[in-house]
Amino acid sequence: MKVVELYGRVRYAVQIEGLSRLEAARQFGIDPRTVAKMLAFSLPPGYRRSRPPARPMLDPFTGIIDGLLAADEGRPRKAAAYLEADLRAASRRARLLWRWNSPRHKSKATTGIR
Repeated sequence: MKVVELYGRVRYAVQIEGLSRLEAARQFGIDPRTVAKMLAFSLPPGYRRSRPPARPMLDPFTGIIDGLLAADEGRPRKAAAYLEADLRAASRRARLLWRWNSPRHKSKATTGIR
């Protein structure tokens, strides 16, 4: 990212001194498109996401995890092993349901092919 001082110098050279964008790019050793962006924004715009962040892989299971944690509220600290076993069982159930509801499984069920 370019520093704010460079932004100011480039903007001053182009807008006040009358230097062309191409000449400013050559003088400061930057791309002409960067000069255009520097003229469009008075301060560096910073990082902008092109799309929203992806949801975590465990997102479908957050309700199950919260329920398990709430149920384990009174257990001692070593209950993590029990929690992991419960989560694995819930994951297996979810996988079975997903397979059962998949279009591939339904097509086999209607044609009688297994």
